[in-house]
Amino acid sequence: MLSAAGCARAGSGEVIEGRATVVDGDGVEIDGQKIRLFGIDAPEIGQYCKRPDGSRWRCGQYATVELDRMAGGRTVRCEVKDRDRYERPVAVCRVAGDDVAEGLVAGGWAVAYRRFSDAYVDEEAQAKSAGVGIWRGSFELPWKWRERTRER
Repeated sequence: MLSAAGCARAGSGEVIEGRATVVDGDGVEIDGQKIRLFGIDAPEIGQYCKRPDGSRWRCGQYATVELDRMAGGRTVRCEVKDRDRYERPVAVCRVAGDDVAEGLVAGGWAVAYRRFSDAYVDEEAQAKSAGVGIWRGSFELPWKWRERTRER
């Protein structure tokens, strides 16, 4: 049975289910609860990537728009795997049975976050090989971009 916040226990893992609002390229919010997608890292909203001709584009915004296209306003079922350092749930989230993180990585809008999981490494390799999304040109890995911008 779901509580008013859409939380329930499923086996040993918490399940959060409800209509999603997109926070950024790898995060959603359901009933006021921010959730980070497990196993991936997407460019930050303020992050730019470079096209082959050297021009810059707002790849972080594009990643956010893609997640919104996939999950925004839709019913999302998130199976919590862990909590991040801010105590937010880190979860595998699905829309109509499809793994949202897998779709983002396969489309080239996020990378496998190998520090925490190798779940989406194959999808990343395929996206890179196909030159889709952020793989069309060059970019700084999101965690490196965050480190560099924090240092400023």
